[in-house]
Amino acid sequence: MSQHSQAVRSEIQSSWLGFWRDLSGWLILLSAIGGLALLLPTFTFDPTQSHFLIAVGVVGLWRYALRGIHFIRAMWFLNVSYPMLRERAEKAGAAADPSHAYYMVTSFRIDVETTARVYRAIIEQAIECGYRSTVVASIVEYGDELLMRALWETYNPPERVTLRIVRIPGTGKRDGLAHGFRAIARDCPDERALVAVIDGDSLLMPGMMRKSAQMFHLLPDVGALTTNEYCTVLGSPLMSEWHKLRFAERHLNMCSMALSRRVLTLTGRMSVFRAHIVTQQSFITDVENDSTLHWRLGRVKFLTGDDKSSWYSVVRHGWRTFYIPDTAIETIEHPPDPSLFKSSRTLMFRWYGNSLRQNGRARQLGPSRLGWFTYYVLQDQRVQMWTGLLGLLAALLASIRFDFNYLILFLVWISITRCLMCVMLMVAGHRVGPWYPPLMYYNQILGSIIKIVVFFFPDRQSWTRQKTTLKKHLDPFHARFNAMSSRAMLFSACSIFAAIVLTIVTFKSPFG
Repeated sequence: MSQHSQAVRSEIQSSWLGFWRDLSGWLILLSAIGGLALLLPTFTFDPTQSHFLIAVGVVGLWRYALRGIHFIRAMWFLNVSYPMLRERAEKAGAAADPSHAYYMVTSFRIDVETTARVYRAIIEQAIECGYRSTVVASIVEYGDELLMRALWETYNPPERVTLRIVRIPGTGKRDGLAHGFRAIARDCPDERALVAVIDGDSLLMPGMMRKSAQMFHLLPDVGALTTNEYCTVLGSPLMSEWHKLRFAERHLNMCSMALSRRVLTLTGRMSVFRAHIVTQQSFITDVENDSTLHWRLGRVKFLTGDDKSSWYSVVRHGWRTFYIPDTAIETIEHPPDPSLFKSSRTLMFRWYGNSLRQNGRARQLGPSRLGWFTYYVLQDQRVQMWTGLLGLLAALLASIRFDFNYLILFLVWISITRCLMCVMLMVAGHRVGPWYPPLMYYNQILGSIIKIVVFFFPDRQSWTRQKTTLKKHLDPFHARFNAMSSRAMLFSACSIFAAIVLTIVTFKSPFG
């Protein structure tokens, strides 16, 4: 048997094994939900009983209604709006070709195997697209430069494809991006040139630049776009499921926001910009030295969240942002810790910190710049951290105060709704595993707690790979004041929230 035949057979066997494993997992999960439901009194699911509304919850209905709206918008975008755009874009032909395509990759302390795969994919994309292209490698370590030059000699690209190495100090990704943008600016690119900004652990899929260029030609008000993502996780199977769930939810939300051409982030792993935007000094400054003025903590410089800074700069200057679901990148995920809890806590602290620090000034752009739906979604982010905890806390208090059936009923409700959410993700085009429902709720609870903490400690930031933290240069009095005031406000807010939930819960038990 040939090596190719063996590989195909192995892939088929692996696919079938995964199918039966997922099917078994779903059967076990659904059986557990059914078992919990059987523990409840027979009148629990009678809609004529007054406590039926308690099970559903007004807040829950509001949250699920918003998720339903996102799903409907995403389905319209995927099945109606985007296919029409793509059909029109394909007809543009050579008129959609950019004058120049730049591929700017930033790499720092990523293993050699991953770095080599990323560099190969970029070089192959530059050759395959047929455009005049320049690969800009913004790197810190000399070993990465040697690797890139060796691969370049191996591929021996045509003359229209050139390489530019930008060596920088290891002072952070923001500095690496700024140096790369300045290198591109020295070429004085015209308005038809494009820049793909690529992270050092992201593999480009074939056709990415061509499909992106067609959309920029068709949508002149779009200043930047991002693509679909899949991942390979160097960790446990559960860690892999956790990451894949995140990308599946990202895809659905991106499709929803793209219907208005106003996605809320330009993913740092890979996004494509109009070159004349990223070469403006104001944009480079926004990425390199971004900060916000906090009413209590003063000037807070952004250490992480360069993708949020670039999004804000693009939108602030009047451009729209977009998402193309029919091309993708594959990210190589390196969890910061073997433990799912420690890794998810670390990553959520960075992700949600970036979002919340961005939220305030993004809302200040107003609905006239953002559109009413985008403006509402940003407003909703402010209360999401509290509503995510309300149901669980209310169920726990009710089970202690009245009857344990409240907690069982809540677990059944959460299980059923998360399974329905998984159906939405599956319809949107992503694989759905049996771990997704519990991981969804795990993300909701842990994410809400982290968001609340980060909201009151917005000055706490750190990278996972670079192991660098923000130096605040405060005198001892102001450092102590900031820490004490943040703790006091966090305690006060949590106390008020607990009092509100306790007030809501003090009703007569229908089980008594």
